[in-house]
Amino acid sequence: MINGTDLRNAMISGANYIAKFRSSVDEMNIFPVPDGDTGTNMSMTMANAAATLEKDGEIPAPIGDVARTAASGLLRGARGNSGVILSLLFRGFADGLQGKEEADGAELADALGLGVDAAYKAVMKPTEGTILTVARVACEQGKAAAQQDDDVVHVWEAICAGANEALEQTPELLPVLKKAGVVDAGGKGLCYILEGMLSVFRDGIVLQQDDIEEDAPADIRTDDFFRSAAAEFDQDIRYTYCTEFIVGRDPACKKDPESLRTYLQKIGDCVVVVSDDDIIKTHVHTEAPNKALEAALTYGQLLTVKIENMKEQHRRAKEKNSAALAAAEKEKLKPVTPEEGTGFVAVAAGEGLRSLFIDLGCAHVVSGGQTMNPSTEDIYAAVMATPATTVMVLPNNKNITLAAEQVIPLVKDRKVMVLPTRTVPQGLSALLAYDPDCTAEVNAVKMMEAAGKVDTGTITYAARDSEFGGHHIKEGDILGLVNGKLSFIERDVVHACSKVTRSMVSRSTAFITIIYGKDITEEQANDAYTRIKTKISSEIEVTLVDGGQPINYFLISVE
Repeated sequence: MINGTDLRNAMISGANYIAKFRSSVDEMNIFPVPDGDTGTNMSMTMANAAATLEKDGEIPAPIGDVARTAASGLLRGARGNSGVILSLLFRGFADGLQGKEEADGAELADALGLGVDAAYKAVMKPTEGTILTVARVACEQGKAAAQQDDDVVHVWEAICAGANEALEQTPELLPVLKKAGVVDAGGKGLCYILEGMLSVFRDGIVLQQDDIEEDAPADIRTDDFFRSAAAEFDQDIRYTYCTEFIVGRDPACKKDPESLRTYLQKIGDCVVVVSDDDIIKTHVHTEAPNKALEAALTYGQLLTVKIENMKEQHRRAKEKNSAALAAAEKEKLKPVTPEEGTGFVAVAAGEGLRSLFIDLGCAHVVSGGQTMNPSTEDIYAAVMATPATTVMVLPNNKNITLAAEQVIPLVKDRKVMVLPTRTVPQGLSALLAYDPDCTAEVNAVKMMEAAGKVDTGTITYAARDSEFGGHHIKEGDILGLVNGKLSFIERDVVHACSKVTRSMVSRSTAFITIIYGKDITEEQANDAYTRIKTKISSEIEVTLVDGGQPINYFLISVE
């Protein structure tokens, strides 16, 4: 059994635990919008509950009263969609513990079940693969464990295990998470809170931020830095303003808060409305926060108002991410002493392409390409960080070749050879042709011969209205290019990929590689692959690769 003091300490411990990891949760926040604030919102929501509980000090109180106090603090301090849902979970939890002096594991699991029900009912369109799913599965496993043993530790351990298991499944339930390579941010935040509470139930220890070893979760770690999925994910943000407020209810107003919810659903989404006898807590994403506030004023006085521009939040997250990546790259590219052998440096944009070049033997891949040409300094740093007596540079773009060649006279302790590859497919083919038994000079010839046998197709878009090669191009048109020359204009990106590829195929074609970019879905990529496979000879080998490159929807290598 646990008492009110135990629950008080557990809530404070949970608040401290999520606070420690709020940044890492922010970084995986891409749903419902990639505004990168879920961890912060959940942390601040829990912090308000903890502060409310700390006001009473260590004064003993029934567990039902402590749960009610915590729920009130959560509701009044709730920030963001995730914070409001979190407050709903603990509000139902408090309802389940009402009137109790102490509680066992079964009673805790049942109480959490009421919280899950409340959260599902309050959300207009519940989506599986979110914090709701994590809470529901956690509760189910807690109840199952309670049937065997109602010990608090046994049940809460099952709740934590269920939450983490459900969290791992969120990308399978919500495709947008799978595309970004992350789990649900709100679900991750809830796992931290539940685990922080477990520390008190199991060990009697209130976790403090300073005592918690900070480590980013594996799902957002790379070899170089903590990536921000929120910053990387360029999902369109439909509504600009995250609007939330608390209305102090006018006793004379008899209007049902459900009417407010119905109205807000007409002017936005992500609507959550929670009320008690005194206040109405509201969250909505909208283009018209003024209308939301005007509707709220018919119920009483506004006590708090918070309006944030989510598009601006996303922009700032991208800037922060770019700065972190640049700093990581600089830290990584430290000069090393040259050793025997040949090393390679390539230029490419996109994590998938970077991985491809690394897998083929490149020591370093300099970020760049179309519209984002790296400097001579960038290439020089990569060359000096390559531990080889001969370093071959693959610029993979005609506009980068000159900058790469400027590196040659700057390097004194190793030989630098620039192979003037004009496209990424040429660079990949050149690497495949490398023979370690041949001299660097012979390899340079062989590699460029291999590159010269590759035709490159590009599917991109027109950034503005223009005239090119006798074609009238409008902004947004899908452009199909073969070896850098405009071939045709289309409106459908998948059809354009199929059309360009088929136009490049000849009797001598043996291999086709389709590299799709970050703005192409897996479904679109597979559609393009299927269309091409059904239209060409079965003897031609076709490979589909996730390149993750910007700007170019597809890069097609035909050889």
